[in-house]
Amino acid sequence: MKTLIKHSPAPLHSQKGVMLLEALIGILIFSIGILAMVGIQAAAFSASADAKNRADAAAFASEIISQIWMSVDRTDDASVITSLNNFQLNTGGSDCEFTGGQADNTNTAVTQWVSGVTDSGTGLLGATAAMQQIAVSTADLNRVTVTVCWQTPQDTVRRRHQVISYVY
Repeated sequence: MKTLIKHSPAPLHSQKGVMLLEALIGILIFSIGILAMVGIQAAAFSASADAKNRADAAAFASEIISQIWMSVDRTDDASVITSLNNFQLNTGGSDCEFTGGQADNTNTAVTQWVSGVTDSGTGLLGATAAMQQIAVSTADLNRVTVTVCWQTPQDTVRRRHQVISYVY
């Protein structure tokens, strides 16, 4: 005669705590995912702020170049050179540490432009007058180089946007 051996299920007391362990592991995985999303959001915010600053710098550079284009006296070559030279600002120095000073330029368009770039409410964060440059090279096809610099508190280096235009 054959006897059937019947296996009985594991006693219930050996299963205690498994559900709690599964819940804790689930919470851990969920928390890691949330922390990763917060990190990505912080990086996206930083990139967005940097993009805004770059777009603002490009707008400021385009603004002064437009002013130069509209204000140049095109009577003759000498008039073009003289009027272009009136727009020069901080012609010495390099790497956003320019020299020459805003006081050297009394052109209203330039002083208003510098005020706009350095304005604490609507300008570039951390921009100063000494960090902006308008260089004119009349020997090189009337080339105007506008350099707009700024440095946000979290930046370790100065940011720069440079535009070159030829005025004829």
